[in-house]
Amino acid sequence: MAGKYFGTDGIRGRANRWPITPDLAMRVAMSVGLVFQRGRHRHRVVIGKDTRLSGYMIETAMVAGFTAVGVDVFMTGPIPTPAVAMLTRSLRCDFGVMISASHNPYEDNGIKIFGPDGYKLSDEIEAEIEALVDQDLGSRLAGSADLGRAKRIDGVHDRYIEFAKRTLPRNQSLAGLKVVIDCGNGAAYRVAPEALWELGAEVHRIGTEPDGFNINLDCGSTAPLALQKKVVEIGADIGIALDGDADRVIIVDEKGHLVDGDQLMALVAESFAEDGRLARRGVVATVMSNLGLERHLAGLGLELVRAKVGDRYVVEQMRAGGYNVGGEQSGHIVLSDYGTTGDGLIAALQVLSVVQRQGRSVSEVCHRFEPVPQILENIRFSGGRPLDAAPVIAAIAAGEKRLAGIGRLVIRPSGTEPLIRVMGEADDGVLLRDVVDDIVGAVRKVAG
Repeated sequence: MAGKYFGTDGIRGRANRWPITPDLAMRVAMSVGLVFQRGRHRHRVVIGKDTRLSGYMIETAMVAGFTAVGVDVFMTGPIPTPAVAMLTRSLRCDFGVMISASHNPYEDNGIKIFGPDGYKLSDEIEAEIEALVDQDLGSRLAGSADLGRAKRIDGVHDRYIEFAKRTLPRNQSLAGLKVVIDCGNGAAYRVAPEALWELGAEVHRIGTEPDGFNINLDCGSTAPLALQKKVVEIGADIGIALDGDADRVIIVDEKGHLVDGDQLMALVAESFAEDGRLARRGVVATVMSNLGLERHLAGLGLELVRAKVGDRYVVEQMRAGGYNVGGEQSGHIVLSDYGTTGDGLIAALQVLSVVQRQGRSVSEVCHRFEPVPQILENIRFSGGRPLDAAPVIAAIAAGEKRLAGIGRLVIRPSGTEPLIRVMGEADDGVLLRDVVDDIVGAVRKVAG
């Protein structure tokens, strides 16, 4: 549930505009530090970030906030979100912070927070933090002798690379595979190509020259055209596209075709089931995952459990039900045997492992099912609650009636951007297009 500051994936917005301002970042840090005070030991936090220019500003403000309440700070510099989750546990920190707006353009930024177990925070803990942010915290600041210390730490990139490599079977090699890796000029620009090279792959890099402004710009998992062209151009076996903070991945096969998160979840679940590693006979996905995935898994005797959109809700459902494979169609793949959040590099390594073991092309290995026709439209709005308008409610009701028994609709506001997302799927693509267009038209009229 989104609060005043927190959305579906932390706090996010335009950098240097509310709520992503230095003042609020400092107050969030102070509030987090106070909420996670446990006993009288020296508390500490690890802070990672992606490559946005505004990361320096937010990092500095948060260091001030944490040290003001007596928390010691470890700063890593640019590193993937899943690496921060791993380091929070590995370094025995009381919590971790990732400064990133994920797949958004450089103008945006955000704050993601992990608890001491490496998991993203629950709605309840986020509410506790929000309750403190707007209070006068002057009386709760640390004394002069109890202020926190801050330092940059080395070796974290190597630590994460080794962590990722150890998710593969012992002695697994990627020798003979020609791989193009697109890091979106983001947080994984150093670690992802290095990990692939150390495993023996022939690595070709794009999106690995960040300048503070070019993160996700015509590259990465949300703009994979350059990767698709490069894979075909050099005759690569596979393309791997990560987003700005490397917690999601999209695969490109040797023909230049995209492979989304639904296909990857199906592949990993089948591989784990065959190896006896699937903890439960099922996968956790979201309401956005394709009906084709659900039907495919059912044919294998596996269930598809649907959670709310957002990888932390997927993780919550996985933990509650004992599942070890989950994710989102967008490419957040969560493998709880290895990590506590989506990890684009580790998901890609699992795909490469299957490709190498089976000795078949990526197009053969990764195409697990035929997706049901699906349409997703995003409508930007400037304010208000468009979904509460009577014409929109009527259009949605009419669409649900027309698709009853043959398809489904998911209409929701984005938790990270001022967008209304209209998703529909049905076996009849023509009917589906008509239904979605009616709803989109109604939303646009009231959204201005």
